[in-house]
Amino acid sequence: MKNITDSFLSLGYWPSAGSFGFNTDILATNPINLSVVLGVLIFFGKGVLSDLLDNRKQRILKTIRNSEELREGAIEQLEKARAHLRKVEMEADRFRVNGYSEIEREKLNLINSIYTTLDQLENYKNETIHFEQQRVINQVRQRVFQQALQGALGTLNSCLNNELHLRTISANIGMFGAMKEIK
Repeated sequence: MKNITDSFLSLGYWPSAGSFGFNTDILATNPINLSVVLGVLIFFGKGVLSDLLDNRKQRILKTIRNSEELREGAIEQLEKARAHLRKVEMEADRFRVNGYSEIEREKLNLINSIYTTLDQLENYKNETIHFEQQRVINQVRQRVFQQALQGALGTLNSCLNNELHLRTISANIGMFGAMKEIK
């Protein structure tokens, strides 16, 4: 019977009640050893593991909060940038519209100025032409008068003799004398 008991003890099915010893059966002892090791690890490592997990959780939460703050800051900066872009676009549109209207206004002013200058030049031209016509007319009159005078003097000199000349002078003196008496 000792053989049977030894065989049961050696297989690990029936431990002996009064003896302490090592169980050499690997298949029977591994789950027991593992459960003991896991139990010890859980009992003693629970605090350390929970501290590690809590620390990790706090770091993750802190990272998430930082990310959220950065995200909110980025969104705020994006909104500011968009608002600034809208403002710049509106200002550019205003400059563009004002620029076009200013260009059109300057163009109209320049055209009006050119027309005014052309009118003034036309007036100056007409005045110059009129002045030159008057000058030429006066020159022609003067020449005609001189030629007529020379012709009259020539006719008078050829027709008049000394006696006729003296009679004409006497008649003219007589007329002046009669005029003095009337006054």
